[in-house]
Amino acid sequence: PPFNDSDWFRKDDDVRWQYGVPPRGNANFAWVQHFIHHLARQGMAGFVLANGSMSSNQSGEGTIRQALIEADLVDCMVALPGQLFYSTQIPVCLWFIARNKSGQPSPAAARHHLPLGEGRGEGNRGPSSYADIAGFCKSAKTEEIKAHGFVLTPGRYVGAEEVEDDGEPFEEKMPRLIAELEAQFAESSKLEATIRRNFKSLSVNPQIKQ
Repeated sequence: PPFNDSDWFRKDDDVRWQYGVPPRGNANFAWVQHFIHHLARQGMAGFVLANGSMSSNQSGEGTIRQALIEADLVDCMVALPGQLFYSTQIPVCLWFIARNKSGQPSPAAARHHLPLGEGRGEGNRGPSSYADIAGFCKSAKTEEIKAHGFVLTPGRYVGAEEVEDDGEPFEEKMPRLIAELEAQFAESSKLEATIRRNFKSLSVNPQIKQ
């Protein structure tokens, strides 16, 4: 849906506002509740929203997000990088909503992929279908999300990625890296000298210049 749309009409008694009346100045949670309203009993929905939808507390948005989490509707959040769209450079996120998490296939893993909820769906998917990976994905229980103020930003949960040790001792690695850097500097100087000679040739030879 349109990100952070402020040009929309709202009826306070709309049947779709089951988890809270969305603010007039931002339609993000109007869209979220619209999707939920039309889901079947076993239905799932996935949609793209601006990152603010994961953490905003303005005009009751945080209260609506809390109600969605406590109703165990949020199945997964995925944080995406910026510059994915021609029309905006802002980073965005994917929301996955599920009315019934039992037996549902898990969404495809992505960086900062964050399955959420009480864990009842995860258990039914089998022990080999999902595992936490530091810096990449985390299955968070509702109590942990509550401790974070019902903010769904994946970075708060997944932590830092573990750096694999390549086994090379530091006292050997550092001289090797310095030697490689010095070689690159030398190559760069050589290329610069060649380019300068070419520029000089162009400036003194009219035929080449044309």
